[in-house]
Amino acid sequence: MYIRKATLGDAKDIAKVHVDSWKSTYKNIIPDEFLKKLSYDQRTDAWNSNISKEGNYVFVAENNEGEIVGFADCGKRENNNVNNSGDLTSIYLLKEYQGIGVSIEFLLKY
Repeated sequence: MYIRKATLGDAKDIAKVHVDSWKSTYKNIIPDEFLKKLSYDQRTDAWNSNISKEGNYVFVAENNEGEIVGFADCGKRENNNVNNSGDLTSIYLLKEYQGIGVSIEFLLKY
């Protein structure tokens, strides 16, 4: 597993992980109608914006084949008034990579 900072070229692959992980993780929790409407294109646009946003940091996890299988997003939320701090806003992994320590790797790496 390799953890690195995301680039704009990763937005499409991050979007795929985002949508696919929502569909597997939130099945039977969030209504199917909502999950079916999730769009790779819409998420790609959102991730292009997230990666470009100043003060926002996006990291990806790649498997041994170089495929993005997870991501983490962090920055400092407007309501965070603690000096020298930040907020982890999301960690998403494809289902087959959940439970094997990738989330911990994100936290330990950066």
